[in-house]
Amino acid sequence: MIFASYAYRILSNFVFLGLVYFTLNLLEKYEQRATVAILVLVYATMHALSGLRSFYFFQRIERLEGETRRLAAAAGEGPNAVASRKQIVADVTELRHAGEIKSYIDIFSWRR
Repeated sequence: MIFASYAYRILSNFVFLGLVYFTLNLLEKYEQRATVAILVLVYATMHALSGLRSFYFFQRIERLEGETRRLAAAAGEGPNAVASRKQIVADVTELRHAGEIKSYIDIFSWRR
């Protein structure tokens, strides 16, 4: 399922870029081309800034994961609590990694 979400993200970004390319080629007036190109550049800039902001967010989550591991080791409340925390940390780590990959895909596809 994870690979399907990556494939969808890549495919949707490249389909959008293809549509923009063909739209710019089909427009005859320079003013229309310039307007579409400027709107696409604004959209791409917003998309790239969103991807970069998500990297900052993922760095914060990574610090939180480390802090959680440190606190869980210091607390030593028992095997059930430790196992539960380890599962939560593992789930958050997996979600963070998947989000980072999707952000890389988004930034990669908009840099073309």
